[in-house]
Amino acid sequence: MPLAPPSSVDVPPEQALLAVDMQGYSRIPEAKMAPVRSDLDEVLTHVLTHVGLQDPRDRPGAYKDTGDGAIFVMPAKDIARLVDPLLKQVHTALVRYDRERPASAPAIRLRAAVHVGPLSLPDHRGDAINEVCRLLDSQVVRAGLTAAREHRGGFLSVVVSEAAFRRTVRAGRTPDLDENHFLRTTARVHGKVFEEPCWLFVPQMTPAALAPLIHPKPLGGGGETAAPASAVGPNNPSGTVFQFNGEMTDTTVINEVRTMRIDRRRI
Repeated sequence: MPLAPPSSVDVPPEQALLAVDMQGYSRIPEAKMAPVRSDLDEVLTHVLTHVGLQDPRDRPGAYKDTGDGAIFVMPAKDIARLVDPLLKQVHTALVRYDRERPASAPAIRLRAAVHVGPLSLPDHRGDAINEVCRLLDSQVVRAGLTAAREHRGGFLSVVVSEAAFRRTVRAGRTPDLDENHFLRTTARVHGKVFEEPCWLFVPQMTPAALAPLIHPKPLGGGGETAAPASAVGPNNPSGTVFQFNGEMTDTTVINEVRTMRIDRRRI
């Protein structure tokens, strides 16, 4: 007896999703777009193989080329490996690519989103693919990539949905990543009715370092301050705050500033 066709009330099977988008792709000269996109495909294919994940191109409808990125759909059982070890491996591969690329080739910096939810293939029936695209386009993951580039010369910013995080990191299925590696935040998209809790991961940056860069506090108003209070005294009458973003030693400024408070926290 033939199976009845899917009903509109049926919940599609769950899938694990990874979406990636290349920063600044539209600004790359047209003649270099195809080569750099080919390089990105090669990087991602190598990483998927290295971490033991099946190439989604082997499943109908499981790979979607978005021009400046791609959406990979995996069996739901693979969701933990999309977080650990894949995320660190992608960053390592991008660092290696940047070290080896010709000077004329642009760097590859990626935003990425990891999600899990109901989605049928190959017709993409289900909300999961729309949700992962919203996560990928969210303000928070964009801010994370800006922070990665400006503060660590990094190449990757990843947002993990609450559902994916709960089934992977919080469930103890990620050996090398735990909750202390992620910043709990909210994904929002300009012009879209979308607001979801999520977890931001930027390799080589701690949540404590990320937080003020992702959610900067305004100067004055609302009882919030943007910088620690300074000691005002005869040797520092204005209470001036000096912020050094590069490597330095205490003696760099000791002859110019008589009274200092040194914050030795590292980003």
